[in-house]
Amino acid sequence: MKRANPTRQRLAALGLLGVPLLTYPLLSLPGGELAGIPATYLYLFGVWAGLIALAAWVAEQRSS
Repeated sequence: MKRANPTRQRLAALGLLGVPLLTYPLLSLPGGELAGIPATYLYLFGVWAGLIALAAWVAEQRSS
């Protein structure tokens, strides 16, 4: 069986980390507003942008 490379494993782990961060129980925690924007929206798009940035960083790293 072919072994997965470390980059692929890290990206899979990042995807598995993102699933619970973007599910209902955690999405319902932030309350209130900041500069007129609901905190839930800020949390949702903040986590989403963070996952994208981490995925780009992992993909750009050289395998060691």
